[in-house]
Amino acid sequence: MASKTTVHGYTVAYEENATEGIAHLRDDLDSSEAGVFFDQARRNGSAPFEDDEDHQFTLIYQDGAYTLVRR
Repeated sequence: MASKTTVHGYTVAYEENATEGIAHLRDDLDSSEAGVFFDQARRNGSAPFEDDEDHQFTLIYQDGAYTLVRR
């Protein structure tokens, strides 16, 4: 079951295996840096990124909602 949290004003659903990606967006990036990924996901449907430990994630925008998944 997916959890939800707010990251820099955006509500994001995520599975437990994507908690490092949530932490990266929320804690390691400032709002303007993270905003780039949210904008890209909204425009293109998804935005891939890596955290500092080289874990790979994709931020997906679909039907007005953001979801973060681990790749």
